[in-house]
Amino acid sequence: MGAALFGDRFGAGDALREVSVRWCYKVPLRLRSLFLKNKAELDLSEELQFHLQNQIEEYVEQGMNLQEARHAALRSIGGVEQVKEECREARKMNLIENFVQDVHFGLRMLRRSPGFTVLAILCLTLGIAANAAVFSWVEGILIRPYPLVSHQERLVAVSGMVRGERDETSWPDLLDVQRSCTLCESLFVSNITGATLSIGERAEVTTGSIVSANYFDAIGVHPILGRGFERGEDSGRNAHPVVVISYRLWQTRFKSDPQIIGKTQRFDNVVHTIIGVTPEGFYGTFVGRAMEYWVPASMLEAFYGGGDKLEDRGARWCEAYVRLKPGVTRNQVQQEISAIAARLEAEYPATNRGRGIRVWPLWETPFNHAGHLLPTLEIMVVVAMFVLLIVCANVGNLLLVRSFARRHEMTVRLAMGARRGRLLRQLVTEGLLLSACGAAGGMLVAYWCRHALVLLLQVGGGDVMYLPGQIDGRVLGLSAAICLVVTFAVGLVPAFQTRHLALADTLKTEASAVIGARGREWFRSSLVVLQVTLSFILLVGATLLMQSLRKIRTASPGFSTTRVLDTWIPFVAAGYDAPRAKTFQDELIERVRALPGVEAVAYARVVPLSYDSYSSTPIAVDGYEPQPNEQPTAEYNEVSPEYFATMGIPLISGREFARADDENAPRVAVVNQTIVARYWRGQNPIGQRLQVKGNWVQVVGIAADSKYSSLRENGEPFFYVPLRQSFAIEPDIHIRTTQPLQSVQTALIREVRALDPNLALSEMMTLKEQVNRSTSHELVAVTLVGLFGGLAVLLASIGLYGVMSCTVSQSTRELGLRMALGAGASNVLRLVLSRGLLLTTTGIMIGIALALPLTRLLGDLLYQESPRDPLAFAAAFAVMTLASAAACFMPAWRATRTDPMRALRAE
Repeated sequence: MGAALFGDRFGAGDALREVSVRWCYKVPLRLRSLFLKNKAELDLSEELQFHLQNQIEEYVEQGMNLQEARHAALRSIGGVEQVKEECREARKMNLIENFVQDVHFGLRMLRRSPGFTVLAILCLTLGIAANAAVFSWVEGILIRPYPLVSHQERLVAVSGMVRGERDETSWPDLLDVQRSCTLCESLFVSNITGATLSIGERAEVTTGSIVSANYFDAIGVHPILGRGFERGEDSGRNAHPVVVISYRLWQTRFKSDPQIIGKTQRFDNVVHTIIGVTPEGFYGTFVGRAMEYWVPASMLEAFYGGGDKLEDRGARWCEAYVRLKPGVTRNQVQQEISAIAARLEAEYPATNRGRGIRVWPLWETPFNHAGHLLPTLEIMVVVAMFVLLIVCANVGNLLLVRSFARRHEMTVRLAMGARRGRLLRQLVTEGLLLSACGAAGGMLVAYWCRHALVLLLQVGGGDVMYLPGQIDGRVLGLSAAICLVVTFAVGLVPAFQTRHLALADTLKTEASAVIGARGREWFRSSLVVLQVTLSFILLVGATLLMQSLRKIRTASPGFSTTRVLDTWIPFVAAGYDAPRAKTFQDELIERVRALPGVEAVAYARVVPLSYDSYSSTPIAVDGYEPQPNEQPTAEYNEVSPEYFATMGIPLISGREFARADDENAPRVAVVNQTIVARYWRGQNPIGQRLQVKGNWVQVVGIAADSKYSSLRENGEPFFYVPLRQSFAIEPDIHIRTTQPLQSVQTALIREVRALDPNLALSEMMTLKEQVNRSTSHELVAVTLVGLFGGLAVLLASIGLYGVMSCTVSQSTRELGLRMALGAGASNVLRLVLSRGLLLTTTGIMIGIALALPLTRLLGDLLYQESPRDPLAFAAAFAVMTLASAAACFMPAWRATRTDPMRALRAE
């Protein structure tokens, strides 16, 4: 046993020594080949000469003469230069040299064909730019949307749920979740708000956040000046008027004042003490807006109004986030929070019956633009990959056309001893040069386009969207991977064809009859069919989205849109209190009614389809017994008399609000048809009672259903209360008029300044424009898919043009022969066009088969539009056919100009 063990060890030691000796020989040899190349080449030549001389002497001893012996020795060795090349490859130190040679040769070849080079790089730039831009949007909007916030992979959004629909949560509920959740590292609230900022004589509306006191500690962002909020500053009714401002606001409005901490500033006419300045590059935790300031939740009433919502468990206003503990999954924390929500439902049935709490990944956050843009960006990832495939196919086709012109060069190199692997590396290197240039240009274009989504989303009032793309390490890594894939895709396509080169046949001078010999061009034709197929699918998707956008923008929202104007007046910034604002509003509305062309005018706290949220409250209906797990809830709007006439919302029964429905009158309400059907079972509710926030109100009217928050909603319970019984100091003013917007705006400004010269109007717009702004996300989808679809059609047309041009060029002899035998120009034109349109038809047929299932992915983006709409398919077919015919016409026309005699003589 010992001997055997010793023997095993001895064998292993021999192998180790052998490897060591081999490396001791290889390493110095490779270093000498790298740094002393001339000396290494001289040694190699001397060694080969030594072996050659020995072989010659051996043959001479066998009886050959010197000349015969030399020829025989050379034959046995296999060629001195070939052996040298094998030795260099065995050392593996000529890879760098060969790569440098390939790069120089590739650059020289690309410079010799500037048209091809520019076209190929342009196509690759567009394809890589499309993918990099989409990846940057996904990274900056969905995956890591909050710059400087730490550990975003452990952040989830939190919202309430009622009857399967998303809703806000209340402050007391979130406090209970924070105390009871063992899997949550922290929970914080961040609600978007707006305030009028007054600096000197200027006043402007700025966007900010109402947050919990632990906000900055929870997200790991600390002010560069001053401090964040302290424990307890989010409690109490307007008890802590302090504010943290953004770096941008500090620079632009406060001139980078180093002594800013401790100074005061009015926000909505409430004096706040500035306690901190956030770092540069921090924009808050809301996708779509850059926050300018942060105030604690204790100041909620000063910004939102409506009483003390911090103590009201039924006041649903909070938008919150949870940071998970390390190693905790979203499903685990969802189970624990659901159990907490069930306990709260049992403890507080009056406010929490039928309510739950759900956690969402950041890319599905329902209360900002991430959730709205998610379907669009999901589609765009697929679309961008389609465009990249089309680009690869297009550039591959261009390289195939070019490789046909280089077939003689490749054959000569093979005949002179070059290996096919060496040619393969050369072609891949040329593909790498093209893809590297395309990647550089693509990343530059993607960097320029990282903010492009902002241009497609319509906002008003001077507000600016903030939807930046994030080009970080992960985006760069994905782009590098795409570049690598493109390199092999475009480099291996011509290499695939060179493997079929036959030296004897190719060295002969012959002409190809490509139109007749289709088997030799099947690969190029397949690439064209692929481009047509993908382009057709993108065209169908773009057409469906365009039809959906047209339908959603022309659908009736339940109120007038063309002749109703909307604006508002910043009373708070001007120092108005509630009594003074009421007096001004009464005087102004009388003046506006007297303006020429004004048919009706009314106030409302919230504009339909705007970003502002309606008030929401649990309700109780006289005579309705809710189910055990049901908590009736409805949203409502505070409106003035003549609101329904102004908005064009029909009254089904009852009456509108009157001036007598003020704070001293019995409380009344107007309900919509959905609330009547759901809670009164279709019976007439006029004169019946509805309990709102513990107060009974009498139903005096029934209004027709309309769209309140989204054009896609279906029959939401909703009611209206008089503005004077639930007063809002800054309601919007709606004006129904026959006059153009500019005339009404000028007259309204005149009337406002006649009452108070210090007041100014906010932006005025028609409700039609408001409807269009509410469909901005659909416009983004249409624009991007349409843009990429048009790019795909252009690339497919270029690819088809290249193939047909190559076909005509390679078929000179056949075309000349046909024309010499009597074929007319029309026959030749028809022959070439039929070949191109056959490829197009094949691609379209495959595209139809693939588009039928793939267009279902657009389901969330389509509005009253079938994914299989025949009109969309017909339109895509027409566009693709016309583009293909245009691409084939020039090569076909050039074919008709073929001179038969010259063609036959040249061949």
